[in-house]
Amino acid sequence: MKCPNCNSKDIGKIGSHQFYCWGCFIELTVNGEKMSVYQVEEDGTLSSLDDLFFGAEEIPQDFPHIHVSS
Repeated sequence: MKCPNCNSKDIGKIGSHQFYCWGCFIELTVNGEKMSVYQVEEDGTLSSLDDLFFGAEEIPQDFPHIHVSS
């Protein structure tokens, strides 16, 4: 799995559907076929970066095989 922002493979799992990129410090959430990308702010809140990475309901080609089980 590569980060859609920096292409780093240094991705850690931080929750059942959540991943963190140690290369560019963004959080990825995968739910079924949908991925969301967030910037972690200084206060710990998340700001969505989806509009920068994906069109409506679009998943990047590097991730079509990702399915996270509960």
